[in-house]
Amino acid sequence: MLITHDTRCALDTVVDLVNTAPEDDAATDGLSDVTALEDFVRNHEISDVGVLSEFDLSAVRKIRGRFASVFAAPDARAAAALINDLVAAAGTTPQLTDHDGYDWHVHYFAPGASVADHLAADCGMALAFFVVAGEQERLRRCEAPDCRRAFVDLSRNRSRRYCDSRTCGNRLHVAAYRARRKEAAG
Repeated sequence: MLITHDTRCALDTVVDLVNTAPEDDAATDGLSDVTALEDFVRNHEISDVGVLSEFDLSAVRKIRGRFASVFAAPDARAAAALINDLVAAAGTTPQLTDHDGYDWHVHYFAPGASVADHLAADCGMALAFFVVAGEQERLRRCEAPDCRRAFVDLSRNRSRRYCDSRTCGNRLHVAAYRARRKEAAG
């Protein structure tokens, strides 16, 4: 599957957005306030958003939950329905643009769109490309029992199981190894 630069950026953004949600009541929200949202926007180089407010923060948290539902969708039809709702509500207006040193690419958000609509449109379309390509199963959650972080499996054979093989994957492999050694030692 060919993934363009802007689609990859949107995928990284939507994964990071979904992963800002607290996993339980004890965890902190990665978008705890407007300053955290401003940092998120800056770190992901989201253009044309203007001054952010509490209203923007609330709207982004709502679409974050809707994006999380896409990662939990049981099949392509369910994912498509969720993505269609997100993109339609954002008032998508595809436009070709070449700004900030980037070559031609498509922005799906309408000029002057809120940050939530911007994210819903661009990230929603990036996820839509996966559904169209028959690759919805690549939108996953980490299989480590103590981690449910979202990720996009871009491995060749769709075999990635963990959000990060160096942390979650390695931790589980070490635990399994120790359990085998303990059992063998009797």
